Amino acid sequence: MNVMFWILAVITLGSALLMVLNKNIFHSALFMVVTFIGVASMYVMLQADFMAAVQILVYAGAIAIFIIFGVMLTVRGNMKQTNLFSGNVEFAGLISLAFVVINAIMVTRTDWPLSTATPPEETVSTIAELMLTKFVVPFEVAAILLLVALLGAVIIAKEVKKTS
Repeated sequence: MNVMFWILAVITLGSALLMVLNKNIFHSALFMVVTFIGVASMYVMLQADFMAAVQILVYAGAIAIFIIFGVMLTVRGNMKQTNLFSGNVEFAGLISLAFVVINAIMVTRTDWPLSTATPPEETVSTIAELMLTKFVVPFEVAAILLLVALLGAVIIAKEVKKTS
């Protein structure tokens, strides 16, 4: 299990790094999908099947597709010129390195409690039952909010033709 974790960790972190460093924004979006799938595989290893399914459906599916469509609809001429690098690369790298060091210090100094409880066999049915009974109104409100946001994005992205 440790070997599989490290393989998935290298793939996930490598694709995240390639996503940031790639000059082609479409390839960056594809590396983002690989990163999301890597995170979902970590959820599978933690036996969080619902979270893995949500990660795949929402992030690797919907969000990545929206970003790819946004990239494809707003391309400026040559695809290789769509992801222009900023002049602040060194500063951003320094800040990112500081965050990595701070996180590493926090993780190594925290006393992580170990639980002896066994994880539940099935989490999806319990979550589904709660979402469709006790929390049905917030669930439907979130669905309507997402639909309105999608329609708003389509209206904003739609090209307005001048009638003169």
